[in-house]
Amino acid sequence: MRLPTTTVLSLSLAVLALAGCSNNTSASPNPTSSTAATGTKEHNNLAAKPISSAALANRLLDESDLGEGYTRKPETTARHDDVTVIGCPALAKLSGQTAVGSSLEFPRSAKVSFTYAGSSGSEVSEELYSDTPAKLSTGVTRIFNAMTSCPAYQVSVGSTLIDMHTQTTSAPRLGDEQWSQLLTYSAGGQRSVVKQTAIRTGAILVVVSGSPALVDAHIAAAVRTAVAH
Repeated sequence: MRLPTTTVLSLSLAVLALAGCSNNTSASPNPTSSTAATGTKEHNNLAAKPISSAALANRLLDESDLGEGYTRKPETTARHDDVTVIGCPALAKLSGQTAVGSSLEFPRSAKVSFTYAGSSGSEVSEELYSDTPAKLSTGVTRIFNAMTSCPAYQVSVGSTLIDMHTQTTSAPRLGDEQWSQLLTYSAGGQRSVVKQTAIRTGAILVVVSGSPALVDAHIAAAVRTAVAH
């Protein structure tokens, strides 16, 4: 079975959504290096207030920001009602619901995805979220810590069983807090890798996911565009 970037990116977001839809709002008692928090700009958070989904949509990257070879994908509503996490108690505890979407459960959000013609099957997705700085920090720390607490687990999608491996990786020193991980998906003899990097700056969370090289190339521009007024 072939695992194109489109498929693994959707699954990657589905696993994040499994954690994000939980009613459990407690932070991890012992944050790991997956949070990579710096706290260098926390004084700015006192004045940071959430912004609307419409305002976030105006702060997303577009083709002119990315350069030649990128095509915006049509927006779709993805459902992953049959996604089940196996062998990761931390994620199982967080899931809490049977129906999951394809994004984190923060009330204000906007997203966009692009394919890149320069590399077969390459794709990059940007998601913006807004909430109070404390809620963003607690929620994302909890989710990333849960995911990286299980270096290896499985995801059942319908009748397909996918082996997953997670690895914390360094994130660029942008914003107030940074998280980054590599997710490796294996099924039917095929293997794909997706990188996810999240940057919180004040009341805005930037999440860029997709082919590792594309995530690294565009995360800084995504943050700059998201916080520009």
